Amino acid sequence: MAPEKPELYAKRIPIVPRSVRGPFRNFKTAVLLIGFAVYFLLPWLPWGRAEGPSQAVMFDIPGRRYLFFDLAVYPQDTFWLALLLFIAAVVLFFFTALVGRAFCGYFCFQTLWTDAFIWIERLLQGERPHRLKLLREPWSNGEKLVKVGGTLLAWALLSFWTALTFVLYFGHAPELTARFFQGAAPAAAYIAVLTLSITTYLAAGVLREHVCVFVCPYGRFQSAMYDAETLTVHYDRRRGEGEAGRARAVHGLRSREARQARGHGDCIDCGLCVQVCPVGIDIREGLQFKCISCGLCVDACNGIMDKMRFPRGLIRYDSEINLALAQPRRPHLDWKRLKVIGYGAAIVVMSGYLLYSIATRASFEHSVQQIRQPLYVTLSDGSIRNRYQIRLTNISGREETFHIEARGLPPGALDLGNFERVTVRNGRSVIVQASVTLDPERAFATQGFTFVIRNALGETVTDEARFFAK
Repeated sequence: MAPEKPELYAKRIPIVPRSVRGPFRNFKTAVLLIGFAVYFLLPWLPWGRAEGPSQAVMFDIPGRRYLFFDLAVYPQDTFWLALLLFIAAVVLFFFTALVGRAFCGYFCFQTLWTDAFIWIERLLQGERPHRLKLLREPWSNGEKLVKVGGTLLAWALLSFWTALTFVLYFGHAPELTARFFQGAAPAAAYIAVLTLSITTYLAAGVLREHVCVFVCPYGRFQSAMYDAETLTVHYDRRRGEGEAGRARAVHGLRSREARQARGHGDCIDCGLCVQVCPVGIDIREGLQFKCISCGLCVDACNGIMDKMRFPRGLIRYDSEINLALAQPRRPHLDWKRLKVIGYGAAIVVMSGYLLYSIATRASFEHSVQQIRQPLYVTLSDGSIRNRYQIRLTNISGREETFHIEARGLPPGALDLGNFERVTVRNGRSVIVQASVTLDPERAFATQGFTFVIRNALGETVTDEARFFAK
């Protein structure tokens, strides 16, 4: 008889989480509702502007700008984006050093949408035992066809709504929605909706925990940011196992005193901590990179401890250094560490600089470049001419008129070609050609002068310029 061929890949066992009640579950639900409200409603929030779309948040592609309430961000403001990305990364490191993968457990998009998909699944198919039963049934079963089929359809609708909402951030939402369903939207809108619908459905409905375990790199390098003082979800092994290990709450092992007398810990091996885990791990096996620190196992365990009249906290947010003590103290955030203080200082400094840069940005940008080919021109009467190129970019949010003059030159020396006053639409740029002509005596005596540019609001900028005569 030929030996059986070993399987190279283990068959995936679907994870069907059980619902649970508790403060961490309530917090996750609150974050989910707030996150969904912001994401799905923000494109529909109107916002009055002197010029531009009346939408609070929008990527205005034709205008080459990002609108965020009263703030307009242009391509030349990419420094702000770099600062924002830096701050976001350091904030992630800061909270990881304090509370582990709490971002993954509560705020990550993958977590939020997976949570919503699981809620739909529970609503239409029932609690975990019934969902497991439907999972084993063939598709010929009418109940499975209706309930599971309805779940897949609801997932597809939520995926489509998610993708369409993303596209609405790139256009005026009411107008773009109407054009989308009329078949008159740009091709890019349909491609984006189709792509995002498929990826959202796969990530939140099919792959789920595989995204956290195999796709997301954060779970792999998180250990580099962990310290012995980092708070994360832990199982108190000494209390739960005792000397004789954990045991079920059978007759004679239902009181804490009786269990301790026989060497057993407080864990009654109910398995609820595993059943509620969205990534399907057993926290009793120790800290694992798959754990997203969502705290649902804490809620489940505390509920069982309440029913058994045992102290809460068998599974809790705690640090390795505290658990290693002979008598663990009450868990607390240990922020007095050089790494945490450094992260916090970087966040404060960079956030302050970003806010300062935004608050002090002028309503227009300018640059003065001297035309160097040729550097100067000698006219037939011996006068010497230099030419300059003045670029003005209006970022005030409204049409602006600019006045240009020169300081340190005699009258009539500056020639702007009737462009002493120039009107620029919002978000647009103009280039004004200027020339300065001086007689030989004054040309050789003049080393430089100053361009003065002011707008109708009274904002004034100056730019030093050189004058070359040899």
